[in-house]
Amino acid sequence: MEEAYRTHSRAVFATLVRLIGDFDLAEEALHEAFIAALEKWQQQGIPADPRSWLVSTGRFKAIDVIRRRARFHRAADELAQRVEEIAAANASVSEREIQDDRLRLIFTCCHPAIDPKVQVPLTLREVCGLTTEEIASAFLASPSTMAQRIVRGKAKIRDAKIPFVVPSLTELPDRLDAVLSVVYLVFNEGYSASTGESLTRPDLSQEAIRVSRLIVELLPDPEAMGLLAMMLLHESRRQARLTPDGDLVLLEDQDRSLWDRDLIDEGKLWVQRSLESRRVGGYAIQAAISAVHAGAVTADATDWPQIVALYGVLMQATPSPVIELNRAVAVAMADGPAAGLEIIEAILQRGELQGYRLAHAARGELLRRQGQIDAARAAFRRALELATQEPERRFLTRKLDALDQVE
Repeated sequence: MEEAYRTHSRAVFATLVRLIGDFDLAEEALHEAFIAALEKWQQQGIPADPRSWLVSTGRFKAIDVIRRRARFHRAADELAQRVEEIAAANASVSEREIQDDRLRLIFTCCHPAIDPKVQVPLTLREVCGLTTEEIASAFLASPSTMAQRIVRGKAKIRDAKIPFVVPSLTELPDRLDAVLSVVYLVFNEGYSASTGESLTRPDLSQEAIRVSRLIVELLPDPEAMGLLAMMLLHESRRQARLTPDGDLVLLEDQDRSLWDRDLIDEGKLWVQRSLESRRVGGYAIQAAISAVHAGAVTADATDWPQIVALYGVLMQATPSPVIELNRAVAVAMADGPAAGLEIIEAILQRGELQGYRLAHAARGELLRRQGQIDAARAAFRRALELATQEPERRFLTRKLDALDQVE
């Protein structure tokens, strides 16, 4: 049941939202359906199509819930009838169409009528099932702030009667930026989970790639292609990023024979198509950086000057302190730890990324390479205080233990 929930819950939820038109009721119906499955599947076995079974059961559970709300009796009957009619019309939908309900829900959550600050957190919560804490971590914001934004977003969809549809081709370009931002953050959470026992969440990464492919089919925009390329190139390294015990392996230490060459080849193809458009944006540049890494047979063979140059272009396209931090690490690899450390110190002195664990971890590593052991130890301890992911905590603890062995 846990595996079924991880695999199907958000897709089932998206379909229920489309059928019912109410986030909270769809969530209630979803959990009712899984409660029913817990009983029925133990008795009758797992159905051939678990997702369709859960959608059908959830739909009927929603109708039951509506009918139980006696004070809304008339409206309940009308809504129940509408749900039954919609369900009948969709009784023969294909698996692909059910899956695409998640794409419809993404576009709904990213509707222009919704505050841009609300669109992405709302989508991450409702479409992907990320917790409020995980979303807050992605935005470097407080959980209470994220919770308020999500509530406002759901209320806006309800009050404005925003439809659960994929927009027309003429509307797609205006909606694309927000949708790509969502897909990007979903992949990031899957590639490096913000909390928990596991470094990765493959279900989220794979879902982000699947949705990205659909978007490219709908609108072959250079940035959409760039995002797909970047995700494929990152995903190609999944098997090499962890030890058999689930511990973190840095890029420079990875066994590159474990990298998925098919994903690399496909990713490079999308990079090329994106760059050929000459309308290059942030995702395409990030994909180009990933392609440079993918093309290096060994860590020592990495073309760090080219990566530094690409990060410089990326800073112009989409400036942010996190991108500046990544550039600093590349500068350190190309020109030595002192050059990279100078950039990181400047970022932290501005008050930016003080609560970002990776900034302190990078600073600690560069200090260690310079032989500043006490300062490196303090930086790693700060990173450990901020880390909420167990593989990262173990990695940082090992770093501290190694420093304790240094005189």
